[in-house]
Amino acid sequence: MKSLVSRIIKRAFDILVSFTGLVFLSPVLALIAVINLKIHGRPILFTQVRPGRDAELFRIYKFRSMTSKRDTTGELLEDSMRRTRFGDFLRATSLDELPELLNVLKGDMSIVGPRPLLPEYLKHYNKHQMRRHELRPGITGLAQTQGRNELDWETKFDLDVKYVDENTLFLDLQILFKTFVAVFKREGIDPIDGGSMPKFGE
Repeated sequence: MKSLVSRIIKRAFDILVSFTGLVFLSPVLALIAVINLKIHGRPILFTQVRPGRDAELFRIYKFRSMTSKRDTTGELLEDSMRRTRFGDFLRATSLDELPELLNVLKGDMSIVGPRPLLPEYLKHYNKHQMRRHELRPGITGLAQTQGRNELDWETKFDLDVKYVDENTLFLDLQILFKTFVAVFKREGIDPIDGGSMPKFGE
């Protein structure tokens, strides 16, 4: 019963925060959309399939942070050649994540939970790591307040499972506060060695 009540409270909290966020942030969303259209072109949103609760696939929404420039054969150029200063700004401030509020309102995601990763990672998880899919994925999570991309994959997954076991509304509020602080300070955006975060299982 406690688990059912906790899930109801968490879902109600998600609906309240996502709806309120979409309403109050609508001018910011509109401004980003207009600038994004001018700099990155259509479509304004980047969508990608991700595994959610129980590893069921859904389509995640983000603001695009790169152009669609292609080479003479029609293939997309490397990420480094498609990046823009505005796109880097969106990623550094996590503003590219704001459309995920739609995913939360739809029920694909929660405000707080393990981050949704690529479907191709599913085959590499061990039984312990797979437990991160027992809850809806979140816009932010425990791992995002403990170092974000500075953490290795195993540490991230351990924190995800810890959240699955210990999640409460009070913990969600703590994580949200720490997330705002981390975003403001722009902490943990890049791996600690300054390179790109390698894909899990490589």
